[in-house]
Amino acid sequence: MENLLNLPIGIQSFSELRTRNMLYVDKTQPIHRLINTGKYYFLSRPRRFGKSLTLSTLRAIFEGKRELFKGLWIEDQWDWRQIHPVIHLSFSSIGYRELGLEQAIRQELMSQGKYFGVTYSQQVSIAVMFEELIQQLAQRDGKVVVLIDEYDKPLIDYLDDIPLARANQQVMKTFYSVIKDCDPYLQFLLITGVSKFSKVSIFSDLNHLFDLTFAREAVALTGYTQTELEHYFSPYMQEVGENLGLERPVLLEKMREWYNGYSWDGRTRVYNPFSILNFFRAGDFRNFWFETGTPTFLLKLLREQNLYKLDSITVHERTFSSYDIEYLQAIPILFQAGYLTIKAKQEFGLYTLDYPNSEVRESLRGKVSRRPTHEGVGRH
Repeated sequence: MENLLNLPIGIQSFSELRTRNMLYVDKTQPIHRLINTGKYYFLSRPRRFGKSLTLSTLRAIFEGKRELFKGLWIEDQWDWRQIHPVIHLSFSSIGYRELGLEQAIRQELMSQGKYFGVTYSQQVSIAVMFEELIQQLAQRDGKVVVLIDEYDKPLIDYLDDIPLARANQQVMKTFYSVIKDCDPYLQFLLITGVSKFSKVSIFSDLNHLFDLTFAREAVALTGYTQTELEHYFSPYMQEVGENLGLERPVLLEKMREWYNGYSWDGRTRVYNPFSILNFFRAGDFRNFWFETGTPTFLLKLLREQNLYKLDSITVHERTFSSYDIEYLQAIPILFQAGYLTIKAKQEFGLYTLDYPNSEVRESLRGKVSRRPTHEGVGRH
């Protein structure tokens, strides 16, 4: 079918997406609501679930790039004259594996300083550098927006090397400790990650940080709802349906079974965006998201904790609170990483967790199974 917009597979830059004639599922209304109802946020979502694109969209809004929002909901709902400097850090791309985390952060702050024309009084402490960057920008250009993507990657990458993870944890605690005192200089802050680790200071020191993970206003902030899928992807469905020989109702039901099911409130369910984009590109039902990398430490943890059956697990809401790298529990990691999701919210703070869909269920069962599933379910 001709004249279809390009699918933004692997594109995390809002500016690139909008200037290269790519499909964008308009999330500017819930993003606008976040900006207008709060100041400090944390959002946990699985990998490849739209967190980076959300931050990139926020950056374009605060930098006043109205031309990128033509035809979108926010275009005539925002005062594009209110421009703010944006410090945008992504921990997936700062080179901590090669340099070590502290040196990688220092190098990134030097790069940010050069970009903004900020000179540091000293370069010994990354905390002091970060604080000076925020203060100098605010005094010169107005209140600062801070967007931090994948804050926890330097921990997740080393969960099979706890001493190094612990060292990175201390570096992160030092780095984030300055944010609270910078309140007069900040306009907006959003930190994203997969997991909510304790002892990193963003959750202990920043007690005014609102956790969006289960919040009503964020349940469909990332991922695609059924309505969005049928609206934005209708022409792609026609093409794929014809190629597969499936009528639209059958195609929709099969897509729902394979790629839908993610929920953070037990009611609203969304599709995995990475899987959906790859499905329409490939034109066939395959495991896309799961095969992009399941950490070996997680599979090892499941076996160590004797977890071979993960259907319909009942947990208390305490399971979702921040946890310690020293005492890793498989169930909260599986939930936060997207291998389990909320199927139902019960009374007394209890939740039912289960696989979100066929893509994850069949893939994870195949990876974990080393013995029959009836031989043991771990404690949770």
